[in-house]
Amino acid sequence: MDAHVDKDPADMDEHRPTPPESHAVGGIMALSMPYQVVLAVALAVAGVFAFVHLAMVFLHVAPSNTLTKRHGQAVDDWVYPEFEQNWKLFAPNPLQQNVSVEARAELRTEDGGGRTSGWIDLTAQDIEAIRHNPMPSHAQQNELRRAVDFYLNSHSDDHAPSGMRGRLSEEYMRRIAVLRLDALPGDVRRVQLRTVTRPVPAPGWSSEKTDTAPSYRDFPWWTVTAADRPAGADRSSTEAGR
Repeated sequence: MDAHVDKDPADMDEHRPTPPESHAVGGIMALSMPYQVVLAVALAVAGVFAFVHLAMVFLHVAPSNTLTKRHGQAVDDWVYPEFEQNWKLFAPNPLQQNVSVEARAELRTEDGGGRTSGWIDLTAQDIEAIRHNPMPSHAQQNELRRAVDFYLNSHSDDHAPSGMRGRLSEEYMRRIAVLRLDALPGDVRRVQLRTVTRPVPAPGWSSEKTDTAPSYRDFPWWTVTAADRPAGADRSSTEAGR
């Protein structure tokens, strides 16, 4: 007769299969409730911003429609100047001219004499600042172009200003020139600007003949005022010489 041996419950527990451990909670659910709320709000704000931005850019580049006619100013306020879109590269008739802005100045020298500087290519200065610069400023890219467009669109062919906008565009152009020419030796008394248009030559494989001779459009001479000079400039000599 076999003897019955009672087993210790502790020994039985050692051989009992261990239930599989539950998977550890990760991701957002691993955070505490306050952090989950903050993260959810941040994601929602980012999603709304992305949707609004894409909608504004779409309306900006889309053909004129009911929404752009009604909310065009709001779209422009959102897009300009940081998110400006320019699709001229993909237009059926891309730009075929390079337009640069040049300036010169009438200077009063230290000995009381006067001289006129040569023409200085302001556009070339901007191009040099942009080249090899991964993050060029909007001023370097657009200031001169926008200033010239502003001036030409608010003046007649004989440079007569069209109301207040025309006079403002003259002040804007004049102050840009004074800032750029401030390093010249002497006291800048008057400035003049001009645009130089150079047609882009046809590619070598094309049989098209292009006249690449530059054309010039001279702006009037403008007298520099104290308000045109950079902050901190010595304005007393200018006022005394008038």
